[in-house]
Amino acid sequence: MKRRDLLIGAMALGGCASMGESAQRRPIVIAHRGASGERPEHTMASYRRAIEQGADFIEPDLVMTRDGVLVCRHENEISGTTDVASRAEFADRRKEKTVDGVAATGWWVEDFTLAELKTLRAKERLPQLRPANTAFDGQEEIPTFAEALALAQQSGVGIYPELKHPTFLREQGLDPVPAFIAAVREGGGQRAADIMYVQCFEIGALRTLAQMSSIRWQCVQLVSANGGPWDRRDLTYAQMLTDNGLREVATYARGLGAEKALIIPRGSDGRSLAPTDLVARAHAAGLVVHPWTFRAENFFLPAELRRGDASAADYQRQHGDLEAEVRAFYAVGVDGVFSDFPAIAVAARA
Repeated sequence: MKRRDLLIGAMALGGCASMGESAQRRPIVIAHRGASGERPEHTMASYRRAIEQGADFIEPDLVMTRDGVLVCRHENEISGTTDVASRAEFADRRKEKTVDGVAATGWWVEDFTLAELKTLRAKERLPQLRPANTAFDGQEEIPTFAEALALAQQSGVGIYPELKHPTFLREQGLDPVPAFIAAVREGGGQRAADIMYVQCFEIGALRTLAQMSSIRWQCVQLVSANGGPWDRRDLTYAQMLTDNGLREVATYARGLGAEKALIIPRGSDGRSLAPTDLVARAHAAGLVVHPWTFRAENFFLPAELRRGDASAADYQRQHGDLEAEVRAFYAVGVDGVFSDFPAIAVAARA
């Protein structure tokens, strides 16, 4: 059976079926921004590395250029992930903006055409924690969503795009939802959507997709431990995670992309506490659960899984026991995980 067919069946079941266990559900592994623990995030090199490591899905975050093209960046401010700050020809593009209530100064994707963005080169976002990744700085372009989708299709893996800041972008005269629909239609339509989840922290974009009849989408509502959707400032994520709230989410979404602290929280000492009942309640509402984000560095791990000499200068960037953390979430019953280190998340399923 082809990998594509296995993924389609797995999505119907809520997990992933391997070649040898087509009837058995197991969690999917979503390469968070690609294999971003080993390559600069949201580059074709990062996506390819994730595919080599056995990820079931690659995850591109999507923002829009001035000429309306969806490109893969975690945020629309790009000074931390490209060499734009060193490019004299773009010095006058630096400006302050407020996105979803947060003010920042830098260079913004929506102020560049695609042709201009393609002259930039990617760099490591977390050089203090991932110094080895800086060896790849300056090598990769910013990929378009169309390029990432084509790579996923050629490789037989799924794709898990996130629509970033749709309300803000509409205020800038750019609407990512029609552009996203058009890109998927161009990239295969329903055949492409069959092995795709679409995620967003906002509600409206997902509802728009869910109400379409020409393409059937698998939408995932992202939620964090604090705050709420920017397009519904009368609503908090905590309210969305009540039993009634989860049932409402299930009217337009297939899944819940939950911050992992909502599933296994941590105490004031940084150690893991007992799991919550969120996974069970989400499943009861008919939702799959894909928590984020699993990273190997001690800086991100619960205290009991950190490894090495705590007095060492590089202790925070040393790798702890990420596999054990992922296994703990698999044991709680999650249907997939977002990880910067997909090879470890794959190994944890064994």
